[in-house]
Parts: sequence; structure tokens; C-alpha cells
Amino acid sequence: MNAQFLLWLAGAMTIFISGATASRAYIATSNVLILVLSLTLYCIGNLMMVRLMREGGLGLAISASAIVQLIVVNIIAVAVFGERLSMPQLAGVGLGVLAMALMMFPLQGKV
Repeated sequence: MNAQFLLWLAGAMTIFISGATASRAYIATSNVLILVLSLTLYCIGNLMMVRLMREGGLGLAISASAIVQLIVVNIIAVAVFGERLSMPQLAGVGLGVLAMALMMFPLQGKV
């Protein structure tokens, strides 16, 4: 995993997190323009993911994306929207962090 991959991943995650936050804001306000913004952000994020899949492979790109989103979305849900996670849900987030740490080890079987 090189620096360029990590930068694209950070950019895509920023876009996806912005889309998720806009989706949550739409639920609170029912403003259709916020929904359109959310859908646009998700489309841009998915286009960025195509490049990540080319560089890192489907498994690594999607898994890294999902785990980063899991962590950041939960932080936003708690900090901004006042939501709370139960202990089993917190354990799930912890397992996601552990999974991400294991994925970051250098690939040994890649040809």
C-alpha cells in the first residue's frame, strides 16, 4: 500500500462521510436539495473507489473503505447527532479496527 493509495482512500472517505452526514441531515430536515447533495457525493466517492480498486485490488479497497467509514461515521453519529452505541456495537467497531490493522500488514502472497 503506497502513499498515493492512502491519499485517494482519504479523499474517497471524506466524500463518503460527507455524503453520509448529508443523508442524516436530510432525515432531520426533509430538504430534497440535501438529498441530491448526498447522492452526488456518493456518486463521486464511488468513482474514486474505481481507481482504488485498480491500485490495491477489490478486496483491500472495499474493506479499507468500509472500516474507515465505520469508525468515522460512528464518531460523527455520537459527536454531532447524539447517537449512542451499545456494548456489542462498540465491540463490533473494535473488531473493525483490529481487522484494519491486520490488513495493513505487508502482502506476502501477492504476485
